[in-house]
Amino acid sequence: MKDVSISAASLAAQALGWVDPVTKAVVPPIHMSSTYQRDTDNNYSSGRIYARADNPTFDQVEATLAALEGGSRALVFSSGMSAACACFLAMSPGDHIIVPKVMYWSLRNWLATFATHWGLKIDFVDADRTDAVAAAVRPGATKLVWLETPANPTWSVSDIAAVAEITHKAGALLAIDSTVATPVLTRPIELGADIVMHSATKYLNGHSDIIAGALIGARDDAHWAKLRAIRAQLGTILGQMEAWLLMRGIRTLFPRVQWACRSAQSLAERFAGHPMVADVLYPGLASFPGHAIAARQMHGGFGGMLSIRVKGGERAAIATAARVDLWKRATSLGGVESLIEHRASVEGPGTPCPPDLLRLSVGVEDSGDLFDDLDQALRRAHNA
Repeated sequence: MKDVSISAASLAAQALGWVDPVTKAVVPPIHMSSTYQRDTDNNYSSGRIYARADNPTFDQVEATLAALEGGSRALVFSSGMSAACACFLAMSPGDHIIVPKVMYWSLRNWLATFATHWGLKIDFVDADRTDAVAAAVRPGATKLVWLETPANPTWSVSDIAAVAEITHKAGALLAIDSTVATPVLTRPIELGADIVMHSATKYLNGHSDIIAGALIGARDDAHWAKLRAIRAQLGTILGQMEAWLLMRGIRTLFPRVQWACRSAQSLAERFAGHPMVADVLYPGLASFPGHAIAARQMHGGFGGMLSIRVKGGERAAIATAARVDLWKRATSLGGVESLIEHRASVEGPGTPCPPDLLRLSVGVEDSGDLFDDLDQALRRAHNA
């Protein structure tokens, strides 16, 4: 689209306005080929060689993600984990890295096991405290600071701009897992981030029918070339059908996220005074510790994720999840269906997740129906 004044919501809805040049289809085709023919002079004038490195089906979704995040380039991956791990594999053994204590559990576990054995020096810090990040930085040795904000599953909020200043002063890169915020609510590159990561399985796709990941870079530089090479060499490429489905999901990203934000805010406010709920964790509540930072760097809402801590402890929380009808007991987030999960059970021993916590991913159902269903489950569990 030539009109630079077009909103991000319109860019997403029309997928940058791309039209197939051959058929004029408003939805470009899926390119299934795994390989591409050489020219008679032994060159590749198409720029394509082999699909493990690239595929035409990626072009539109990567261009759209780069535009939505205000970045230079984007790469799609076979999963959010493969996208995140690429950022750490681009480091060298001995490099010092700072990551949050509270973050996506699978990545946290990988960092604490494989990444440390590989030679990375990792400090887990309270990343919602800027002073804790500053104290952990080792100028000249720290090469990457990783933030997840809001952070799963307590939804703590990190100050991206403040941490970016600290990180860059130390000569390091700042990467943000913005899966929960999405570009609808936060654009980390505008706040100083160098790389943005998404588990595209979640809100970007939004329909719980693919696994995907994405990286968006502020600059197309030597480090970005290394990330691209890691994707090709490890084969963590996204499938063609998955890339097409991801692009389809992104077209409805804005209305889905906006609806989920409104519903999550309503649910957080209603459960904040519930007799069977000990605490509600949601950045949109004025009482939430990170609310002021969230209000500064999140625009248009505070996300579709919240957690409640159930009175009666772990047993009451699990009993509550067992009694819902509309909410689905399942792992994941960001889909059109609302999900409930006793997160500590999933993460297992060593989790920092409180045992009385239920993680809620709010979908696009009626918020009143969602409240009534969870309310009856809480009361039935309490009375059991």
